[in-house]
Amino acid sequence: MKQPVSPEHIFLAPHDLTPQHLERVLNTALEKRADYADIYFESRTSEVVALEEGLVKKTARSLSQGAGIRVLTGEKTGYAHSDDISLDTLQIAARTARAIADEPGGVRSVPLSTIRPASQNLYSLTSPPTTIPLVEKIALLQRIDEEARRYDPRIVNVMASVAVEQKHILILASDGTMVADTQPLVRLQITCIAADGNNRQQGSHGGGGRIEFHLLLEPDRWRHFTREAARQAILGLESTPAPAGTMTVVLGSGWPGILLHEAIGHGLEGDFNRKKVSAFSDLLGKKVASELCTVIDDGTLPNRRGSLNVDDEGTPTSRTVLIEKGVLRGYLQDRLNASLMKMPRTGNGRRESFAHIPMPRMTNTFMLPGDSAPEDIIASVPRGLYAVSFGGGQVDITSGKFVFSTSEAYLIEDGKVTRPVKGATLIGNGPEVLTRISMVGNDLALDEGIGTCGKEGQSVPVGVGLPTIRIDGLTVGGTQV
Repeated sequence: MKQPVSPEHIFLAPHDLTPQHLERVLNTALEKRADYADIYFESRTSEVVALEEGLVKKTARSLSQGAGIRVLTGEKTGYAHSDDISLDTLQIAARTARAIADEPGGVRSVPLSTIRPASQNLYSLTSPPTTIPLVEKIALLQRIDEEARRYDPRIVNVMASVAVEQKHILILASDGTMVADTQPLVRLQITCIAADGNNRQQGSHGGGGRIEFHLLLEPDRWRHFTREAARQAILGLESTPAPAGTMTVVLGSGWPGILLHEAIGHGLEGDFNRKKVSAFSDLLGKKVASELCTVIDDGTLPNRRGSLNVDDEGTPTSRTVLIEKGVLRGYLQDRLNASLMKMPRTGNGRRESFAHIPMPRMTNTFMLPGDSAPEDIIASVPRGLYAVSFGGGQVDITSGKFVFSTSEAYLIEDGKVTRPVKGATLIGNGPEVLTRISMVGNDLALDEGIGTCGKEGQSVPVGVGLPTIRIDGLTVGGTQV
């Protein structure tokens, strides 16, 4: 079993720091009578191995370590960070952050007690993924390359990569928060290129999470990812141009939840609503969706990519109901925005690294299942589009407008899934789409564990999920009218 992290061993002793030193740093940060101050320590080991054209093209191992100090005064945030963890540097960072969030006042004292491990235990592993020998990772990628090429002779290239990470964090704050956590992460990504004459298409799949690396070595798992990537590439060769127009769209379960994440989830983050730039601002308690819709953000799901024992402010993650039977119930909150909005924290304060300030972000966001069988949803559509997987997309938080490109889609004709189509894009407005959901399936599935979310230049791992849903009257962009 994973041994409890020793922050004294990782962050304090190697730099001749003591809890008393950290008390002095926090007191320095609070000298202008700030509302709050914290120190965020981080030590991260990352590895990536990538294969292309049957050859290992990249192996890299990186180690990063540093600390960030934040001071909050009203709406002001002061932040300073350094990769030099020493008392002198921390004091300079504390004074810098304090100056940014300057507010006249007196001096406060912050006593620290015993640093504790996170109270939740969502990803206890027998061995860190960064301890797995390189030869095992390369062997896995070579098996993936061979399996993909066996799938179909039209697979002409395979790109596969394994990325693993082990991160230790330590958070000490002026409110008495003193918590440590160790966060593993594993990700396997596979892309296959298929060619038939001048027609070239690609398919991608993968998975992972805060899991044991050996789970990826199980044949059922890596072979499933590989065959899915190859299947999508071959399907692209056989697809015809998608039609355009307003039609009924059925979203498949699982990864299509990325549309829910982007088109709706970001609009439910606290900072956008405090600043009143979200399409959901000032709508708490009001109906914003079909009564079939209940949307959840849950950072407490064991071993999921988006899950955390504590967020990057030291708050335990939680299960937050955002929309309940069509009614807006809550927002995703970090410390700053929860305080200013006089709402409870939800454990969604997240940051990319010690060099970034935390902000409200999603963890694992999904819609709860309904009562309809997926096959009945398909059968209810005379003519429409069945979108199974998505590529990229763009969203405007203020207006709610989005554009998403599908990577796997089919026509629905007379209640049956027929020919595959390519080039289909979904165009709409997030809040409006919620009101157009007329059927929700009983087949909720979460994604396989590859999601990464970007916001204001910061990237963090997330999870998404969705049951099969029917959306009436959605605009589809394509090449046929």
